[in-house]
Amino acid sequence: MTTPHTQVPHAESDNPADFDLDPAIAQRVKFNDKGLVPAIVQSNQGEVLMMAWMDSHALAYTLASKRGTYYSRSRSEYWIKGLTSGHVQAVTGVQLDCDGDTVLVTVEQTGGACHTGNRTCFDADRLM
Repeated sequence: MTTPHTQVPHAESDNPADFDLDPAIAQRVKFNDKGLVPAIVQSNQGEVLMMAWMDSHALAYTLASKRGTYYSRSRSEYWIKGLTSGHVQAVTGVQLDCDGDTVLVTVEQTGGACHTGNRTCFDADRLM
């Protein structure tokens, strides 16, 4: 996905549900049976920050706005990272893996990426 294109709605909108994914990109992404795809988020320096879920609208909005946008399964709503916390993700790249079933989002992270306030979601529970 080196040249992201989205179909931006006619009226300016900050609602991810108003954004549709370019059909050429949608054809390449393998969403699961719930219409979601996992998104691995890493910093520009390569540090893995978090994993979240995206539907086609969240991915389209992320590509159009360059703001990390995800779909919260527990709240059944869109989550634009940093909207309430100020811990913003400025998206600098979006790629699909070789199978098209995982998205890699590269960001310039401001503040913690984890909902706990930690820099990453992988700070707390080291197994090895």
